[in-house]
Amino acid sequence: MGSTFGARRYNFDWRSFITPGVKLIVLVCTGVFLVQTFAFLLSPPAYNWILKWFGLIPAAVTRLLPPRIWQPFTYIFLHGGLWHILINMLMLWMFGRELELVWGKRRFLNYFILCGAGAGLIEVVVKTVPVFFGAPPSLVPTIGASGAIFGILMANAVLFPDRRIWLIPLPVTIPMRPYVAVMGAIEFFSTIGAGGDNVSHICHLGGMLVGYLYLRRGSFLYNVRNSVTDWQYKRNRRRFEVYINKHKKEPPSRPDNWVN
Repeated sequence: MGSTFGARRYNFDWRSFITPGVKLIVLVCTGVFLVQTFAFLLSPPAYNWILKWFGLIPAAVTRLLPPRIWQPFTYIFLHGGLWHILINMLMLWMFGRELELVWGKRRFLNYFILCGAGAGLIEVVVKTVPVFFGAPPSLVPTIGASGAIFGILMANAVLFPDRRIWLIPLPVTIPMRPYVAVMGAIEFFSTIGAGGDNVSHICHLGGMLVGYLYLRRGSFLYNVRNSVTDWQYKRNRRRFEVYINKHKKEPPSRPDNWVN
C-alpha cells in the first residue's frame, strides 16, 4: 500500500480556463459549424441556402427587397472550414478571456457583437460603392467571426499595451501594442494587394476600426456608450428615490404592534 504523505492534489478549474462569454460564443459557433457540416455532407443545396440567407452578401443587404438586414449579425457565427473555426476560436480564447475578466460577460458580448456587426457593415459599404461606378453588385458571401476577433485584438492593444505575446512557433515575445499594429499593417497591405486569397481583409480592418472608435475617448461610440451608462445610472437612482419617498410617507408603526 503506497503512502500519500506529503503529496499535493491539484484540481483543474475550468471556470478560470474559459470565461462564460467566451464559452458561449465557442458553443454557438461550434453548433452552427456542425449544422453547416452536416448540411454540406447530406445536402449541398441546403448548405448553399444557409450561406445565401445567413452569410453576409452585400447585394442582399442593400439591393434586395426586403433587405436581409440580419446578415451583418448572423455571418459572424458561420465558418468556412475546420481550420477557419479552430483558429478563430483559439484567438477568441487567447485574447478574449482576459478582456472578459476585466469587463464582465455582458459588456464583453456586447462588444463582440458590435465589432462583428460594425465590420460587416463596413464590408457592405466598401463592396457597394463600386456599384455606383458601373461595377456589378457583390454576391460573394462573407462568413466568420474574424472581424469581431480583430476588434478584441484592438481592445487588448488599448487596455493591455505591455502584455507580452508569444509569436508561435518562434521563441520570441513582443508587447501587445506593436503586435496588433503589425497585424493591422498586414491586413491593410493585403487589402491593397488583394490577390484572391478568399479572406475579407476589409472586414478585419473594419473590426479593428470599430473597436478603436468604441474605446477612444471623445469618439462618437465612446460618447454613446457613456450616455447609455449615465442614463441607466440616473434611471436606477430615480427608482431608488421613488422607493425611499414612498416609504417615508408611511406612518411609523405603534410600539404595541412591534413583535419581539
